[in-house]
Amino acid sequence: MQLTRRDALSLGLGATAASFLPLRAMASADDPVAAWIANFTGGTEAGTGGITLTAPEIAENGNTVPVSVEAPGAVAIMVVAPGNPNPGVFQIKFGPLAAEQFVSTRIRLAGTQDVIAIAQMADGSFVQTTRTVKVTIGGCGG
Repeated sequence: MQLTRRDALSLGLGATAASFLPLRAMASADDPVAAWIANFTGGTEAGTGGITLTAPEIAENGNTVPVSVEAPGAVAIMVVAPGNPNPGVFQIKFGPLAAEQFVSTRIRLAGTQDVIAIAQMADGSFVQTTRTVKVTIGGCGG
């Protein structure tokens, strides 16, 4: 096999591009919660108000923690648990025919932590709220 100048340039550019990839991945790995939130909001700062997060103050078992989020006028809702190994709990989008913007489910929590709910409103803005949940028995391997 003979290596042409064009092949050498292609390999060199490919190697240079590949060397930048791990740095970008490591930057988001430093704060995975911020990466999840930035991915959802597109880097836009989230305000407060217009969203209600309901969760128990004390959860006896982290395997089944009931959580509900209501955000009238929202087009999407995301819930994040920063203390979990995988902080993104769920993300849901509402269609134009949705009767109400409300979601209720049970989640797993690794331990006592803040649960963050972020809603994207119809006008493109974002609102956020936080609730601290004390877990007596961890659900994610604890």
